Amino acid sequence: MRTSIATVSLSGSLTEKLTAAARAGFDGVEIFENDLLASPLTPEEIRVRCADLGLGIDLYQPMRDIEAVPADEFARNLRRARHKFDLMGKLGADTVLVCSSVHPRAVDDDALAAEQLCRLADLAQEFGIRVAYEALAWGRHVSTYDHAWRIVDTADHPALGTCLDSFHILSRTSDPKDLAGIEDIPGEKIFFLQLADAPLLAMDVLQWSRHHRCFPGQGGFDVAGLVRHVLRTGYDGPLSLEVFNDVFRQAEAGPTAVDARRSLLVLGEEIGGGVGEGKAGLAALPAPTVPTGVAFAELVTPDAAPVSAVLAALGFTRTARHRGKPVDLWEQGEARVLVNTGPAGGRDGTCLAAIGLESPDPSAAARRAEALLAPVLPRRRAPEDAPLDAVAAPDGTELFLCATDRPGLPNWRADFEDVTRAPGADGGVVRIDHLSLTQPWHHYDEAVLFHRGVLGLDAQESVDVADPYGLLRSRAVTTADGSVRIPLTVGAAPGDDAAHARHIALATDDVVAAARRFTASGGRLLPIPANYYDDLAARFGFAEGELETYRELGILYDRDAHGVFRHCYTHTVGRVFFELVQRDGGYQGYGAANAQVRLAAQHAAR
Repeated sequence: MRTSIATVSLSGSLTEKLTAAARAGFDGVEIFENDLLASPLTPEEIRVRCADLGLGIDLYQPMRDIEAVPADEFARNLRRARHKFDLMGKLGADTVLVCSSVHPRAVDDDALAAEQLCRLADLAQEFGIRVAYEALAWGRHVSTYDHAWRIVDTADHPALGTCLDSFHILSRTSDPKDLAGIEDIPGEKIFFLQLADAPLLAMDVLQWSRHHRCFPGQGGFDVAGLVRHVLRTGYDGPLSLEVFNDVFRQAEAGPTAVDARRSLLVLGEEIGGGVGEGKAGLAALPAPTVPTGVAFAELVTPDAAPVSAVLAALGFTRTARHRGKPVDLWEQGEARVLVNTGPAGGRDGTCLAAIGLESPDPSAAARRAEALLAPVLPRRRAPEDAPLDAVAAPDGTELFLCATDRPGLPNWRADFEDVTRAPGADGGVVRIDHLSLTQPWHHYDEAVLFHRGVLGLDAQESVDVADPYGLLRSRAVTTADGSVRIPLTVGAAPGDDAAHARHIALATDDVVAAARRFTASGGRLLPIPANYYDDLAARFGFAEGELETYRELGILYDRDAHGVFRHCYTHTVGRVFFELVQRDGGYQGYGAANAQVRLAAQHAAR
């Protein structure tokens, strides 16, 4: 099945958009009229450019306010349509999108709408063009797909069909009974299918559509379910993305096109394959190889001393050093942290740059990542170094696919030589609980889809928390058993280091004891305002002295229907800080109720 993308979904000039779409592997494009009007190329030159890039022009769009209008208005519409059909012939496009009318003079008269669309189709047929009629969710009189289809069916013209758009349909209903009616439309009368996802928002549908659409798999709509209904009709046209999004329109066209193409590949897998057989030949993806744990977190720093001091205070021990690189291994329980002082260390100080993920089959995981267009990272390594597979996440984080100490598989741990261990007290850390990765604002939605599709993680519900300078969005991606937990966040304060800092959360069975050991070893915990503990006292009941202990150490507290969460934070080193967490009774969250307090405390501690 062919894949296509509307030029309105990408940023830049029309030629930049076409190049990005072709390089990402799309078979075709929808030419958005505004992009053509702003282009210095003639329609004939655009046609040649698309042919040179291997792109078909699958749709020209949109024609607006055509039907159910007074005779004088419709006469003007036909004159306009004749000009556009002539232009489409020069472009080499054979299908035009007609949106349901929002014209103030449009009347609620299905018979008139069918008659005028039939006359439009008569004219289109003279030019070898098909008309795809679409119901806008905010159409003046026609706003649902089934209403649009009834008008097309009444018109009964071979050059007139319908266009189904997932946003316009799913923004109005998610009821399976409403969607099942799609299968009553003959597949040959569905002339085009446009796809977009969106976060579930309570807002005006027009503004929702223009500013918040996203690629399938990045929002809350059941796009896969809708596509299954459409394919059961026998529809065999393109799956085309039409996404209006302020972020995508400001980001580089190339990465956005890759993200878009990846979304269709993942969608194809969800609906049973067959998407992308045209240009890229990726009809079937390698099966997901879900990670089973965190092998290590790697910090890159120009100066190892500050972060090493924090690790030592947390109870970590420097156990090994890489044979050929300035990388130290710190361990405690099953938690491992690499401290890299190589030339990649930036001026921003310490940062969380890489994650090692335990994989049942690293090679298979790498093949899936490559099939989903993830950049496979070349590695500078000595001949004796373990040949680890690694890919880059959208934010640049390196993801290593590991098999620690498993016979017959490359073992990264073998690249390290043990060092003499300085005596130190156990800090009570048992493993890495989660890794929180702050995302650049223009990679947030892409990151969610990447971790879902490439790594096979499950995306949790999105959470908004109040930062002192605005709202912070967070969405965790996890394994079913919680062995890998990665909250992805995007902050509202682009110039503030606290908004960009990432953190490593360390699991302990006794956060109070771990916090006391940390402070006794010279570590500094983030101080939490007294007002927070006054509020806790009003919300929860505590044993005698318990709340006073939390107040003394800066421990935060949350409780849900499943259990209790206690956690505290170190001060930030560069752009990294640590969190000590204790989960009891099946608590699965991340203390989102406390995020505002933590963020405010970090801003105050800058």
